[in-house]
Amino acid sequence: MIQQVLLQSNFDNLQLVKRGKVRDVYSVGDYYLIVSSDRLSAFDVIMNQGIPEKGKVLNTISSFWFDKTKDIIKNHIVTTDVNEFPESCLQYKDLLSGRSMLVRKTKVIPIESIVRGYLSGTGWNDYLKTGTLCGYKLPSGLVESEKLPEPIFTPSTKAEIGDHDENISVEQAKEIAGVEIIEQMEYAALSIFKRCSEYALSKGIIIADTKMEFGIDEDGKLILIDELLTPDSSRFWPLDKYEKGRGQFSYDKQYVRDYLISINFNKQPPPPDLPEEIIRKTSEKYKEVVKILTEKSLD
Repeated sequence: MIQQVLLQSNFDNLQLVKRGKVRDVYSVGDYYLIVSSDRLSAFDVIMNQGIPEKGKVLNTISSFWFDKTKDIIKNHIVTTDVNEFPESCLQYKDLLSGRSMLVRKTKVIPIESIVRGYLSGTGWNDYLKTGTLCGYKLPSGLVESEKLPEPIFTPSTKAEIGDHDENISVEQAKEIAGVEIIEQMEYAALSIFKRCSEYALSKGIIIADTKMEFGIDEDGKLILIDELLTPDSSRFWPLDKYEKGRGQFSYDKQYVRDYLISINFNKQPPPPDLPEEIIRKTSEKYKEVVKILTEKSLD
């Protein structure tokens, strides 16, 4: 039996700002309340069913990484303790517990900051076609899932729901957001990736790549926002099963992507229903990786 999931929050007494692919955002005074639902998007399409406890996994692991990297760059978290939320939120305390955070309001930079340490996904596809990756010339003869000589910063556009992000060069990103901002984002993203991937490796997990988001706070400073190094925004591979030259076993939503590819999903709405086994195993993978990395169990 599939556990109950939260597909969408509905807080009548709070001001809804937006519903993203996974998160619902409310304005509460000077802050935003971000609620991580159990929705899952694959190929930028939101699935019909949710993944049990996925929102709690995302919230727990993001909070862990935000704390681990707060000396590299300021992040948007005010608190994840529901008891410290504004009074208007407390009537929803039971639902918010474990899957929400109170954050600073920022102006979002419309660029996804992707860092790649291994050749996989769209990066592998680009390399096969051109021998390059988002403007970077890579060595010839690399194979799927191979470790890159150095992690690289490969920005993409930030698409609306239903549209697809597109890889762009660093120079194109600078034209969109400005040279100084992109240089700051690149330095922060690479520094975060290096620290966190080294930590994860010590726990037996390879972080192959990840996606970060940044904003500008009220003081005009760059700030890290949204989620950080979650199974939604990253590829997590078990080190003991890693072998270059093929696709990898994974703790992230690649399991769902692989299923959708196997049934020839056209990557456009409406999505197919996910089998109960796919939902259950995906939930197990998410909960396993959060326990390995944070040593916190959701059970």
